[in-house]
Amino acid sequence: QVQVVESGGGLVQPGGSLRLSCAVSGSAFSIDGMGWYRQAPGKEREAVAGIARGGSTAYADSVKGRFTISRDNTKNTMYLQMNTLKAEDTAVYYCKVEGSTMFEYGLEYWGKGTLVTVSS
Repeated sequence: QVQVVESGGGLVQPGGSLRLSCAVSGSAFSIDGMGWYRQAPGKEREAVAGIARGGSTAYADSVKGRFTISRDNTKNTMYLQMNTLKAEDTAVYYCKVEGSTMFEYGLEYWGKGTLVTVSS
């Protein structure tokens, strides 16, 4: 059983910072790609940033230069450092992990999300 749990969301003022974490647990599950997604009220879920097992990263244009994605493979944990936050960053942030077990490939798991609210 693989579990994906996000943490670190909250209320922050515009211009502030937050650090999100995504912890993955589950025996015999090998993690490949990991990514952050977000869904604002009334909008579709969108990709924010992704990171491969080897560390290569990709970002949505809207967060480039402000957000930094990282991961610690020894802890099966991914992070999203969010700086210079704007009101439009307000959303529920979700973690997605991709990986495999000895018997299955192309597995995908999502967390339940953590709410980030940027407001004065």
